[in-house]
Amino acid sequence: MTRHQFSRRAFLKTTGSSLIGLALAARASGAKKAADRKPNILFCLSDDQSWPHASAYGTKVIKTPHFDRIARDGVLFNYAYCGAPSCTPSRSAILTGQHIWRLGQGAQLFGTLPKEHPAYTDLLSQAGYHVGYAAKGWAPGSTKAGGRSGNAAGKSYKSFQQFFDAGEKGKPWCFWFGSRDPHRGYRRGSGAASGMDPKQVETPAVMPDVPEVRSDICDYYLEIQRFDRELGTMLKTIEDAGQLDNTIVVITSDNGMPFPRAKATLYDLGVRMPMAISWKGTIPGGRKVDDFVSLTDLAPTFLEAAGLKPPKCMTGKSLLNILQSKKSGRIEPDRDCVFTARERHAWCRIDGKGYPSRMIRTKDFLYIRNYEPDRWPAGIARIVTNEGQYGDVDASPTKTYMLKNRIDPEDKKLFELSFGKRPKEEFYDCRRDPFQMNNLADDPACRADMKKLSDRLTAYLKETGDPRETSKKVLWDQWRYYGHNKWKILPEKK
Repeated sequence: MTRHQFSRRAFLKTTGSSLIGLALAARASGAKKAADRKPNILFCLSDDQSWPHASAYGTKVIKTPHFDRIARDGVLFNYAYCGAPSCTPSRSAILTGQHIWRLGQGAQLFGTLPKEHPAYTDLLSQAGYHVGYAAKGWAPGSTKAGGRSGNAAGKSYKSFQQFFDAGEKGKPWCFWFGSRDPHRGYRRGSGAASGMDPKQVETPAVMPDVPEVRSDICDYYLEIQRFDRELGTMLKTIEDAGQLDNTIVVITSDNGMPFPRAKATLYDLGVRMPMAISWKGTIPGGRKVDDFVSLTDLAPTFLEAAGLKPPKCMTGKSLLNILQSKKSGRIEPDRDCVFTARERHAWCRIDGKGYPSRMIRTKDFLYIRNYEPDRWPAGIARIVTNEGQYGDVDASPTKTYMLKNRIDPEDKKLFELSFGKRPKEEFYDCRRDPFQMNNLADDPACRADMKKLSDRLTAYLKETGDPRETSKKVLWDQWRYYGHNKWKILPEKK
């Protein structure tokens, strides 16, 4: 080997090493720049939609191609639960990342959300995000009563397009789309008129399997499909702008379907939500996750994704670890249960009293604690609101049918499940009873399992400061109801 040959080889080796080093440095710099780039956030919330009512879950009749696309591109959650089965408190929990029992008047329908509880939208705005919402934000209730100058969801816009056009180039944005679908009312028969076949509808076991109910469910499905179309329009705008790869997309609902023993209850039809999340280019897609998650987890997720530290007051836990995993099924072992609650929903009891309850749900069991079992859970029949009797259940053809046929031998049990009183404790084996219809609280064989969940619920409520467990001073029944519903009290039957 000559000196010249050695030098040439040495030179090439050195140059090659330098080029490799430069390439690695460039790659690291690019990765850092990508990591420094804050993601956009598109949060889409339907109004009164239960799990599993999206075609990605295998539900017949309904078609939700845009929800399905997000599920394919990202993660489909099988056990996502809202913070409360009622519009206002559920939205309070989403925005603050906290359980409703920590939010004062934010825990009830037509309440207020005290300014002392920070919302993720406020924190993102302070961090330089363009923040706004369209349609239904935090609602219904009084924003001023809580000391807020505007809606907690952000600045109001007529549409996503208007919000999108108002943003500065290169500035990250966070948008809340609060659809009013599939909230009632519906145009009766609209689902069947659109081509849906009511005979193919899988009627939940807690409702009468009759043509009136099947048609009502089709009308509900039709409005979910309209929400899905609106989602598709927003996704196209983002994709056309070349921003979809850096946008976290979350699609879920605030509470369950507006049917008896669903909305305003702590059973799965009231609190188990459809949810799909994508972040193309950042999280692996095509996965189905069985971890128990809460919508309170979204606020800390958004903040951490934006490079911010969630406030200590947030009880929700970031989902980033789940989203960034490559696994399906169970990912985080400690996510083996979920907690949720309800206080006052509609004004449908004497003096506006609520129906306070708490629950813990595991893969196998559901345990519910009703703090005022002497009250009527669906409202008092003598108080007539714009929802008719039993005002915690929305007026509907299904409700009308059940009231009309309440003494029919085949329908009497279903009527009692939806409108009758409930004991202090409820315990359901969800493996054999997916619609939670057979209360096993008095079954000796279930005593040990029920006590385990009861003790776990009590410990968690005390740990997180629920006044129902930590204080004799409980004010929810005394706080103002900011709604404008009219009601009358019928005379008692002699």
